[in-house]
Amino acid sequence: MSVSDLFESCDAVALAELVHRREVTPTELLDEALRRVEALNPQLNAVVLQQEGVARRLIAEGLPDGPLKGVPFLLKDLGAEAIDFPSNNGSRLFANTRYGQDSSIYARLKMAGLVTFGRTTSPEGGVGPTTEAAVYGGPTRNPWNPEHTTGGSSGGAAAAVASGMVPVAHGSDGGGSVRIPASSCGLFGFKATRARLPDGPYVGEGWAGMAIDGFLTRSVRDTAVLLDATHGIDLGAPYAAPPLEASFGAALKRQDKPLRIAFITTTLTGEAIHPECRAAVEQTARLLESLGHQVEEARPKADSAGMMAAWTKVVACGTALSVESAVRRRGRPLEEGEIENVARTAMAYARTVSGADYLEAVNKVHAYGREMAGFFQHYDILLTATLAEPPAKLGRFNHAGKEYVDYRMGPGMVFAYSPFTAAFNASGQPAASLPLHWTPDGLPVGIHLAAGYGRDEQLLGLCARVEEAAPWFQRRPPISLSRKD
Repeated sequence: MSVSDLFESCDAVALAELVHRREVTPTELLDEALRRVEALNPQLNAVVLQQEGVARRLIAEGLPDGPLKGVPFLLKDLGAEAIDFPSNNGSRLFANTRYGQDSSIYARLKMAGLVTFGRTTSPEGGVGPTTEAAVYGGPTRNPWNPEHTTGGSSGGAAAAVASGMVPVAHGSDGGGSVRIPASSCGLFGFKATRARLPDGPYVGEGWAGMAIDGFLTRSVRDTAVLLDATHGIDLGAPYAAPPLEASFGAALKRQDKPLRIAFITTTLTGEAIHPECRAAVEQTARLLESLGHQVEEARPKADSAGMMAAWTKVVACGTALSVESAVRRRGRPLEEGEIENVARTAMAYARTVSGADYLEAVNKVHAYGREMAGFFQHYDILLTATLAEPPAKLGRFNHAGKEYVDYRMGPGMVFAYSPFTAAFNASGQPAASLPLHWTPDGLPVGIHLAAGYGRDEQLLGLCARVEEAAPWFQRRPPISLSRKD
C-alpha cells in the first residue's frame, strides 16, 4: 500500500503503529503531508508558517517513543507557544511573534512523538465562528464547499484534517472553537472539562477559564490518545479538573447504558433551528434510543442569553488586554490596519466595562454553570445540534466593518448561529461535536453531546459507541486527495 493510500485509510493511531512496526518511516509520512499541503493549500488557505526544516531536524534527532511517534501534525496559529514555531495569532499586529520557551501543551505533544511542521489559520484573537483573518490574505475555505466557512476559530485545523493534509491537528476552544469547525468540516471535536489540559506557562487561564486546548480528528480514538498524552495540570496551574477514573483510552471501551439523555430541537432559549439541524438531532435521538439509552425531550432552564451577554464582556476585556499588552511591549501606538474592526470595537466596548462590571460578568458565567449543573442532576447527556444552521457562506462572519457587540449578539449573528457551544465553555462541562449528518447539497451538520462536569470519560465512551453505530471515517470532501492521486 502506498503512503498516500495509508493517509486515506489510517487514522493517526494506525499510522503510528505502522511507524512502530517499521512499515513506514516518519520521513515518508512527513513527505506525504507536505505533498498534500502543496496540492491542497492553494485552494483552502489553511496552513501557514511552515517549518519543514524544523520537522526534519526533529526526525533526525530522534523522536520520543510516544503513542503518536512519526505522525505529521499542525499547531493552530493561536496559543500553543513554541520556540520553533512563530505565530501570527490570526492578526497583523502579532505577525511572526517568536517565543522564548515552549508551552506545556506543545511540550507534551512533542513528547507524544508528533512531527509538527507548521501552523493553521485562525481568526484574529480567536473570536468568531469563521476563519477569514486579514493577515492570511484571504479566507480559509471549506473542503466540502469552498464558498462556505470552515468554522472558527480552529478553522484552518479543520480544513487541513478534513481535506487529508494531516490526520490530526491542534485546536483550541473558548466558545466552540473546536466543535464549530468540527461541525462545519465533518470531523470529531471534543472539548474537555475546564482545566483538563494545561494553559501555562504563558497563560494562567483563558477568558475567565472558558478557553481550553483541543484537537480536530477523524476518529474518536485519535482524540482519546491525544488527550491522554496532554491532560493534567502543569506547574503552577491555578486550578485542576477532577481526576479521571482511568484514562481516555480506557473510556473507548465503556458501555454505559442506559444513560439518561435529554434532547432539544430548538436553541437553548427556545428559538427554531434550521430544518437540517433539527433533523440531525431527531435522527441521533433515535439512534441513541436504539443503543439502549433513555431519551426524552427536555430543555435546561439556565439563562443562556444572560450568559452570552456576560461572555461578550469577558472576551472583549480579553481582547483589549491582548492588544494593549502587545502595544506596550513594542513601545509605539497601534497603527491603522494592524487589527480588524471586530477587535478595534471590542477594545472600545471593553473601555465601558468597569472592574466591577467584569467581575459581575464572571459571576454570571459561574452562576450559569451552577444552573446547568442542576439540569445534569437529572440527565447524563444533553443532545443538541452543534450549530443552528449548516456552515455559513463566507463573508457573513468576517471581521471587516462589523461592530463587536452586534457581531456577537445581533440578529442573525454569532449567538443566533452558534447558540449551543459556548454554554459549555461557561459551565466548564465536557462537550463534543460528532459528524452524523450531511445536507442534500453535501454540507456537514454536526450533532452536539454534553456531559456533566468532570464526566469526560463517560462522554468519550458514548462518542465511541455512536461512531461504531454510525461510522463516518470514510467520508471525504470534494477538495481532497483520493487514493488514485
